[in-house]
Amino acid sequence: MRTPMRRRWGAGSAVGLVLAAALTALPTASAAPTLTTRQLAGQRVVYSYPGLTPPQSLLDRIRAGETAGVIFFGENISGTAQIAGVVAQLRAAAAQSPVPAPLLLMTDQEGGQVRRLPGAPLLSQEQVGAQGTTAARDAGTSAGQNLRGVGMNVNLAPVADVYRVPGDLMDQYGRSYSTDSGTVGVLSRAFIQAQQATGVAATAKHFPGLGPAGAAENTDTRPVTLTTSLSDLRTRDEPPYDLAVAAGVKLVMLSWAVYPALDASRPAGLSPTVVRDELRRDRGFQGVTITDALEAGALQPYGTTGDRALLAAAAGMDLILASARDTTQGDQVLDALATAYTAGTLDRQAFTAATDRVLTLRGSLP
Repeated sequence: MRTPMRRRWGAGSAVGLVLAAALTALPTASAAPTLTTRQLAGQRVVYSYPGLTPPQSLLDRIRAGETAGVIFFGENISGTAQIAGVVAQLRAAAAQSPVPAPLLLMTDQEGGQVRRLPGAPLLSQEQVGAQGTTAARDAGTSAGQNLRGVGMNVNLAPVADVYRVPGDLMDQYGRSYSTDSGTVGVLSRAFIQAQQATGVAATAKHFPGLGPAGAAENTDTRPVTLTTSLSDLRTRDEPPYDLAVAAGVKLVMLSWAVYPALDASRPAGLSPTVVRDELRRDRGFQGVTITDALEAGALQPYGTTGDRALLAAAAGMDLILASARDTTQGDQVLDALATAYTAGTLDRQAFTAATDRVLTLRGSLP
């Protein structure tokens, strides 16, 4: 969930044409040799790093085509000129990569207290909720313009969760638009459409909804089980995601809470029932799924970094968010996925389909 206190080529170009050819070759497992195993696995990994300067190890991974992208936090950003310079450095490394697609360069720019970049959107989602659709459109446009201004192309926003009572988890920092499901859906849709019109991909989070979580039920710090009824999930928490999917949202982030009404055995982002059935089959989502932070306390019972990554990939998650500000975490995810692909312990056709979705997303961004 990543609370604010914890962390804050164009289609007609030559590169675009090469990308189109690469994507044509990728949709089936038989086309896997078009990428090396490590490149194939790397398309599933989002790296992070500490401090203001990307380490050489990350630049090397990017040049090798072994990462999908990078997530930025407050500690990576001292100002817009500085982070724009970093983004340019990462893009220059990507230009030397054998994988001809723009990096996914992302952050959390929800608004209010949850902003990694200086500037817009200044209003929190709760404040936007009090003002209505025009404010949501303005927030989406300004968020997109802010990210585009420094060269980023993915925003891990909006929060599409429907909070329950004042002061609960999603209301603590003004991160939810409303207690009304319809309002959350309409405003999420307005934000998504406005932001994506600027060329920055939006991410609806945290499916199937963290709205029922109490103030202390923070998946960043510990395992959380939300005993919401199936009826409440289907009629209150999931409808905003239906509108987000209908609006063409490019990414959906899954929650790390356990929802016994859907799957009592695993957190949503590790559950094939939630990812493949509830989100893809029943909601009709065809875009890219992304995990929440892989180092979250909610995943303490699920082994090592590599163990968690394999469970997420097996459940149907496309992108694994290695957001501990440590490039070795991303390397551990990469190694685990590449080994599992080689051994056949992850379904190769599903693996290649996930890679194709990620490359399609990457190729769609300016």
